[in-house]
Amino acid sequence: MNLRHLSVFHAVAKAGSVNAAARLLHTSQPAVSRELRTLEARLGVPLFDRLPRGMRLTEAGQLLLGYAERIFGLDNAAERAMRELADLEGGQLTIGASNTLGTYLLPAIVAAFHNRYPKVSISLEISNTEEILKGVLDSRFALGFVEGRVSDEAIEAKEFRRDRIVAVVAPGHSLAKAREPSLRALAEAPSILREPGSGTREIVERAFSRHRMVPRCSLQISSLEALKRAAMEGGGIGWISELSVVEELRSGRLVALKTPRLSLERPLYSLTLRDRHLNRSALAFLQGFEQTRANPRL
Repeated sequence: MNLRHLSVFHAVAKAGSVNAAARLLHTSQPAVSRELRTLEARLGVPLFDRLPRGMRLTEAGQLLLGYAERIFGLDNAAERAMRELADLEGGQLTIGASNTLGTYLLPAIVAAFHNRYPKVSISLEISNTEEILKGVLDSRFALGFVEGRVSDEAIEAKEFRRDRIVAVVAPGHSLAKAREPSLRALAEAPSILREPGSGTREIVERAFSRHRMVPRCSLQISSLEALKRAAMEGGGIGWISELSVVEELRSGRLVALKTPRLSLERPLYSLTLRDRHLNRSALAFLQGFEQTRANPRL
């Protein structure tokens, strides 16, 4: 099977008739019929039922169409990528980010990129660290931004800064006025944690496990904003990125507890698929990210 035969088959399948396919391919009807018969002979199965008013795919034809769609989809994607090498006048960039980074760090950078390259369609998907890692591995995301450890050999992870997890409570919480709560008090008090798979939760649980303790999870919330609100309403100790509570700590709506014996600092990483060529838009985004990441407001 060669690509010429496959492209003729694909055109007939999409157009519904040999005549229509010939017009799409800018060739003659006999030439299309000949290519199609050659392909069917080579495969040893009929690909179409010839009907008085067009062509209908057989079971074998339906199967082959699926493969053809994938092949020509990749062909179109390759063509778009080549065009993007010349300029940034189009194309699409899909980024995955963990909740903390996607909510509090990346929006300003994404907006700046969009303002500079308005013809590039950019999509930011926010999920937990585990899901973002999967998305980079299966190429759903050209770039990923996560917190916590990344150990997959297929992923190139570059640390760009460090973040700290803080224990926050409402001003009226029983531990709010403690100079430095004991580890036992922190572990036994009701805690509000992120969902399993979250980099934040992994850091907290690992920090306590070094002291052979497990934090008492009384409330599990996947939304950062909901977690903050629950902590402000006195729902327990909220374990959350310092990036996400700057305003609440400054205004006094939340109080940060001292936790010097817990190792709660973590690296923040940008992720790419190792040895994968990044298109022009992804490279431009990373360049802009490098220029703005040192901004103390981010």
